[in-house]
Amino acid sequence: MDYDYNLLAIGSGPAGQKAAIQAAKLGRRAAVVERAQVGGVSVNWGTIPSKTLREAIVYLTGLSQRSTYGDSYRVKEEITIADLRHRTQHVIGREIDVVRHQLMRNHVHLLEGTASFVDPHAVQVSGLDERRVTAEYVVIAAGTTPARPPAVDFDDRTILDSDGLLRLDRIPASVIVVGAGVVGIEYASMFAALGSKVTVVEKRDRLLDFCDEEITEGLRYHLRDLSVTFRFGDEVIAVDRHDTGALVQLASGKRVVADVVLYAAGRQGATDELQLANAGLEADARGKIAVAPDYRTAVGHIFAAGDVIGGLALAATSMEQGRLAAAHAFGDAEAVMNELVPIGIYTIPEIGYVGRNEEELTQDGIAYEVGISRYKELARGQILGDTYGLLKLLVSADDRKVLGVHVLGTNATEVVHIGQAVMGFGGTIDYLVDTVFNYPTLAESYKVAALDAKNKLAAVERMAGRR
Repeated sequence: MDYDYNLLAIGSGPAGQKAAIQAAKLGRRAAVVERAQVGGVSVNWGTIPSKTLREAIVYLTGLSQRSTYGDSYRVKEEITIADLRHRTQHVIGREIDVVRHQLMRNHVHLLEGTASFVDPHAVQVSGLDERRVTAEYVVIAAGTTPARPPAVDFDDRTILDSDGLLRLDRIPASVIVVGAGVVGIEYASMFAALGSKVTVVEKRDRLLDFCDEEITEGLRYHLRDLSVTFRFGDEVIAVDRHDTGALVQLASGKRVVADVVLYAAGRQGATDELQLANAGLEADARGKIAVAPDYRTAVGHIFAAGDVIGGLALAATSMEQGRLAAAHAFGDAEAVMNELVPIGIYTIPEIGYVGRNEEELTQDGIAYEVGISRYKELARGQILGDTYGLLKLLVSADDRKVLGVHVLGTNATEVVHIGQAVMGFGGTIDYLVDTVFNYPTLAESYKVAALDAKNKLAAVERMAGRR
């Protein structure tokens, strides 16, 4: 059969972009269907605006310089939503242009409209580009939308989700954040930096429970210093909206009031309008699509990638999943994602990690040692005004290989990649000890932490040798 396209990607977010571009690089005809804004959630409502917002807040509040100039230091005394929106809109606009240009220069057709399956090989596009198209292979990269509890009366002003947050018309004096996952804790830290009184409600007993506990304790301490209140082991059972804010009832019986209530309780796969049944597919209760390790769905020529398949909701992994899905579609069975996936959490301060944490190593009975470097002991840390940051290396006690890297502080999401590279090549702390790092840099923390671990291992060996 002569198809309109060899590959059709549904969604122009990170996964859809890279899937279509990979197909084009392989000499295939490719197209992307986008129902909203080019770049998808990542560029327009998620990764790019939230990280830009964070950068604007850190700069305008002067937060990182207060250890030098005092707690009252601010670059701008009265920060407005207009100040924050100006920077985010500028960056979003530039990123949209970048995505459009990448698709255009790779000869990927952009179809603007909502996609729905007619049959396993045919998709109806409804919208600006009203047409029916056929494809040899399809990659579903529809992304997600914020999960909204049905009993909550969202109005995008007083009670809102993370997408609605970007439409606020003022900086609230007080905020209740429901959920201490990545999105919730990122926005909690931003509002706290702006001076809002923040309360985080989380039914689990700690925040970011997949992270190293020492790192999250450091973040929690810093956020408490910004007057964030944590209510762990509790949950919201009712929210009453009023003209001046909202009254929140907790399961514990406590009642809390705030100007704004932000729900950050997970995300739902954006699959409702796809008519998956016409393609022989179905989504689970969360709108997610099951895939095999090669990102192939239950229908052999249809793949899915990005947030719509669940797992790590990261733009970085979505990009790679989309690229790999297209590679597998056209016969590259050897294409796989490296298992060392770095995690970046853009709280204030940042968290970055790769590899195992202490709890996992202990559960698996793996002997390890810990090496610590604190930013306040680095010249670069003093220059930056970062007195709370740290880098933590987890090292095998048997062969001295680096098993995990955990960073809290300025540029943690960048610094972690050095450890990722060392781990990827099976490196040991001896490599880090014997390497010259530029001075003054945060990268130097690797040498300090490696020396700390090496000295601890040597002390154990000396003691064991005296028996």
